[in-house]
Amino acid sequence: MPRDSRTPLIQKIAKQAHITFKGWKPSASGDNKLFAEQQGELVSLVTTVRAADLKIALRKSNSSTGAAELQSPPVTYMHICETEVFSMGVFLLRSGASIPLHDHPGMNGMLKVLYGKVSVRCFDKLENNLSVGSAPPQLEPPLALYQTSSLWRSVLRSVVELSETSGPCLLTPLRDNLHQIDTVEGPAAFLDILAPPYNPDDGRDCHYYKVLQTVSQVGPEGKSNEEQQGEEKEKEEETWLLEVPQPDDFWCGGEPYPGPAVSF
Repeated sequence: MPRDSRTPLIQKIAKQAHITFKGWKPSASGDNKLFAEQQGELVSLVTTVRAADLKIALRKSNSSTGAAELQSPPVTYMHICETEVFSMGVFLLRSGASIPLHDHPGMNGMLKVLYGKVSVRCFDKLENNLSVGSAPPQLEPPLALYQTSSLWRSVLRSVVELSETSGPCLLTPLRDNLHQIDTVEGPAAFLDILAPPYNPDDGRDCHYYKVLQTVSQVGPEGKSNEEQQGEEKEKEEETWLLEVPQPDDFWCGGEPYPGPAVSF
């Protein structure tokens, strides 16, 4: 079926995102048939979006070196729109860039690759976290005592590679909520929808994490199980995360969004 040329696709996506997430409550999302139907409509629209729909041109790998490249941000963001219900924009990642492991407190999300390829590692925090007075796990290297308050029990849910032909990657407040995004074989860009948007005043600030290793995960030659087993590492394996400051080698710049305007 041909697209309706009178209404830009990104406007349709924004309208459906507003319909889907307006009035959304975490306690109601799990078994809410209407929410599931509305989210399905949004997924269908987002699946069809391409870079050309947003007038975004493929960025070539930057072959230049030196101070200019070091001073340019590894990631830039194109703001499309933001309401109290959701935010939407495009992230552009240089070749070799990574968005470090971070969370989306109490938020739903949707990521759709527009060009290039990315690897996404998704984690969840577990409810049975380290309790006060309980012994911390044996980690390698060991943590200082003050760091144990920033330690989180978690599980690695999935590791997937996504391209422009892939469907959107979804996250919810309880499932796949923490993720790390790495480029694969060149630059990449993806459409990002978050509902509700980040807002530190409402408890939705972005936190960064580091994956830790326990003593049992380190082999006799100092190699981790992941290095020893490669891609055979079992998914959904319990692990530990340490909340850390934003990494020094990561920052996000901004640039204008060139595509069709979105209005409400």
